[in-house]
Amino acid sequence: MAGANTIVFSDANFADEVINAKGKVMVDFWATWCGPCVMAGPVVDAMADDYKGKVKIGKLDVDANQETAAKYNVMSIPTVILFKDGKEIARKVGFAGRPMYENLLKTAE
Repeated sequence: MAGANTIVFSDANFADEVINAKGKVMVDFWATWCGPCVMAGPVVDAMADDYKGKVKIGKLDVDANQETAAKYNVMSIPTVILFKDGKEIARKVGFAGRPMYENLLKTAE
């Protein structure tokens, strides 16, 4: 489900991995039954490899981690939220290819 450098976020590790993290963290909120999410998966994995050491990138399964999805008002998936120093700084809903995610990462550089 995840690439070598893709972090699997969960309700249990979200605070440590995202909220308490320094720098940028990109979280892909997804589910196995979501077609666009499945299409986005390999793109997110490739970006996790490409941005290793610069941006922490990972995925959170909304079915298995409903508490975190609800806390961040994720109503549609895929939703990607970019955090910086634990605060949400940008959000994109839907999947429009890697350029959309690349532009998201340029936020607050």
